[in-house]
Amino acid sequence: MNSGKIKIENGKLIVPNNPTIPYIEGDGTGPDIWAASVRVFDAAIEKAYGGDRKINWLEVYAGENSFNRTGEWLPQETLDAFIEYLVGIKGPLTTPTGGGITSLNVALRQKLDLYVCLRPVKYITGVPSPVKRPEDVDMVIFRENTEDIYAGIEWAAGTENAKKMIRFLQEEMKVDSIRFPETSGIGIKPASKEGTYRLVKAALEYALLENRKSLTIVHKGNIMKYTEGAFKKWGFEVAVTEYRDKVVTERESWIIANKDKNPDLSIEDNAKMIDPGYHMMVDAQKKDRQAEVETALKLMPTHGNGQWKQKLLIRDSIADITLQQVLTRPKEFEVIATMNLNGDYLSDALAAQVGGIGIAPGANINYVTGHAIFEATHGTAPKYAGLDQVNPGSVILSGAMMLKYMGWDKAHDLIWDALVKTIAQKRVTYDYHRMMDNAKLLKCSEFGDAIIENM
Repeated sequence: MNSGKIKIENGKLIVPNNPTIPYIEGDGTGPDIWAASVRVFDAAIEKAYGGDRKINWLEVYAGENSFNRTGEWLPQETLDAFIEYLVGIKGPLTTPTGGGITSLNVALRQKLDLYVCLRPVKYITGVPSPVKRPEDVDMVIFRENTEDIYAGIEWAAGTENAKKMIRFLQEEMKVDSIRFPETSGIGIKPASKEGTYRLVKAALEYALLENRKSLTIVHKGNIMKYTEGAFKKWGFEVAVTEYRDKVVTERESWIIANKDKNPDLSIEDNAKMIDPGYHMMVDAQKKDRQAEVETALKLMPTHGNGQWKQKLLIRDSIADITLQQVLTRPKEFEVIATMNLNGDYLSDALAAQVGGIGIAPGANINYVTGHAIFEATHGTAPKYAGLDQVNPGSVILSGAMMLKYMGWDKAHDLIWDALVKTIAQKRVTYDYHRMMDNAKLLKCSEFGDAIIENM
């Protein structure tokens, strides 16, 4: 049996048959959840590979458990383990109060440069949902993980640094829109071309590999033009420059479809069709629209005659409208690429549509270095700690994601299918039991047993 560490070579993970995987149990309900989850992982691997593969689990510490043991919330030894072994998994962590680390999750993402927060959201039949058609939800969110206001560049109101920054903005940058400078906290929102490119490329690669039909760039660029707006601009830019033969933008699809329907259509008439307000535009704007049509029509040899329908559709959507449309028109969204704060809102809102974050998986990944931490997306729920009650689904499905990331697809499929079957049998933990008719109430550990039984 091969043994050793997971490595990455030429952009591909090299996974031995018994890799060492560091894990953090987590705080609060973390130990209960981990005890159920790890048995599911081991059972799936054993069943899928007949003993030829096995994970060597290495416990490391962070959060309240770590602080009680070592006096440190995030020991260097824990970071070193994730760096050395590339792939790991963690339960929910307590966020320290007071100064210093504002969030252990954010700290791990930034220190390991885990620039993608990957959140798949898919409905499982039988799970209680607050919406009428939760089965229409099948999306994967690629949330930029290291920039935006989550970069942690901010100063509290009244501090000398806040005053200094406000003076600089007012005196040097001539900013006059800080309404109450004496009592304002100040934060800075970085958004870079490099950060956008690598995030959107990861989303593009996923969408193409999984044969998804569309990638939606979600932003608030109508208000924040040089951060969110730039994210949109750079997102489209990387799509059409590096994946030109595989993608079509939404506006290009309109132009090409118009030409397909009417080969004699003039450039100006095509421009009028894609922009109903064309007749109100000034000459310079009309020329811009006509140039856009001319550029798109150069794609006719590769995208015309309906060929564009087989390409990955690249579109964009304003963040606030997106939060509405994922409720009213969820089938229109498949893969989403978005900035940090938007992604935080969207992933939790979508999780609610399919049964809540108690069963929502997540991962933080650097596709260049191979580093990845798979995680529970919910909190620690300390009042349930040690009661063997909570739903372990988030960690179980995050572990299944981890196995798929490692190329162990058969074990991933066993876990997913068994969990779906268990819920269909109405054998569930208390969170779903109270919302389902004629369901059987299971403890956290018993839910893990039922999944193993259903493999």
